[in-house]
Amino acid sequence: MSRVTEPQTTLIVSAQRALRLLEAAARYPSGATAKQLARDTGLALGTTYHLLRTLVHDRYLERFEGLYRTGPAVSGLSRAESPAAGRSRLDGLLGRIAHQLSAAVHFARYKDGEVDLLAAAAAPGAPTVDPRHFRAGAHAHAAGKTLLALMSAEERRSHLTRYPMIPFTPYTLREPAHLPLLPRHGPQRAAPITQYQEYALGTAGAAVPIVLGSGLAAVAVSLPMSQAHRLPEIAARLRTRVGDDLVTAAFGL
Repeated sequence: MSRVTEPQTTLIVSAQRALRLLEAAARYPSGATAKQLARDTGLALGTTYHLLRTLVHDRYLERFEGLYRTGPAVSGLSRAESPAAGRSRLDGLLGRIAHQLSAAVHFARYKDGEVDLLAAAAAPGAPTVDPRHFRAGAHAHAAGKTLLALMSAEERRSHLTRYPMIPFTPYTLREPAHLPLLPRHGPQRAAPITQYQEYALGTAGAAVPIVLGSGLAAVAVSLPMSQAHRLPEIAARLRTRVGDDLVTAAFGL
């Protein structure tokens, strides 16, 4: 009589090692070095680097100044994220971008008919903009101009009826016809929208759009006019930072 044997379970060792690295990294909210993670998991350093590169590529981890921490793909594994956790993640993202670009960074969203500043991060020598008039000044600052550029004609008309284009400085645009427009589909291919001293004297800014379905958001940088020559390069670099992490943050709050 023949014996019936159960198929042997095959374990994927590399998957196990990668999961151990993720678990180890999750214990360091501020990030850990590759050597720390290798020690914690008992993996060889070479193996650790190989797995870390893969996990960073797939956004399960992110690398910042030599430290590894959990990335946006890990957040996506959870069905729900608390508002506090989402806000903390957004603040962390903006802080890192501000540090990398040496510029103030602002994150705005158009929701329920309003232009709102959700979060901002300053950089040395580059303070964040005055938030008190952010809604009313959407026609003047780069993030607001970008959101207005993405709105439908009816949405833009409604906003400007409630918040007329008053001058904040002598350089503020006054006519709706002078506002830029962006295609709702594929706006990331358009050039970043800029402003020079339109919202506040002595400051310049640029913004790039973030669109997901009907959701509209914008991330902007701000610099003092003494550094305005950096704006095109900074805006181009900002564009490359608009990925899944910011999209998740944009529409997860």
